[in-house]
Amino acid sequence: MITHHPKFELIHSFVKGDLPASISAGIAMHAELCPQCQHQIAQLTDQMAEASFEESSTSDVTALCSDSQDATTEGYFASLNADDMIASITQSDDLFEAKPQPQQTVTLSDQSYVLPKALNSMEVGKSASIGRLSRARIHLDENEIRTSLLQMQPGGSVPEHTHKGFELTLLLDGSFSDEKGKYVKGDFIVLDRSHQHHPVSEEGCLCYTVVNDALHFTQGINKLLNPIGSLIY
Repeated sequence: MITHHPKFELIHSFVKGDLPASISAGIAMHAELCPQCQHQIAQLTDQMAEASFEESSTSDVTALCSDSQDATTEGYFASLNADDMIASITQSDDLFEAKPQPQQTVTLSDQSYVLPKALNSMEVGKSASIGRLSRARIHLDENEIRTSLLQMQPGGSVPEHTHKGFELTLLLDGSFSDEKGKYVKGDFIVLDRSHQHHPVSEEGCLCYTVVNDALHFTQGINKLLNPIGSLIY
């Protein structure tokens, strides 16, 4: 059961279209898996569309009234030629049939995964492996923001670390655990430099990750990995 969701402020920015493509894709993929957030996004979208329409209609009527003292709201709508509009919509007998787009797949460590629809148009690079971790970059050209698919093979883990910036993780397959508990498919987790954790996956998992700075490893010999922290995520 999904227990970790994007905060309302993040969903609100998503609906407004104010987020980077990497973060928007993460929320869209979470919504594919989470009926609760899918419903919230649909409600917000309807509310914003209605507010935008009312604002646009008010502006149009005000502009029309400024040109003619006798103009009324009824007169404004009467000036729209409904017959022309209907004729334009129905002028062709051809019906548009939307063709389903094949979903993209990725193979990491000889295991193939079907990716969510939000990744269909995104380019996934070649994979690289370190121990039981495999990572494939998603090429979005967002400067310091790096977006990846990260696989932990069964028994794999990421050494204990904190974050110099933020880390967004969406679990696409399998599960992993850290000091806070267990995460399952669909969980949406956002961490920053105030968090320190050691993710471990007993069954293996695939994650969608977005970071804007390197990991910082905090324990023992793993501190030697800090120079290559940006290569893992």
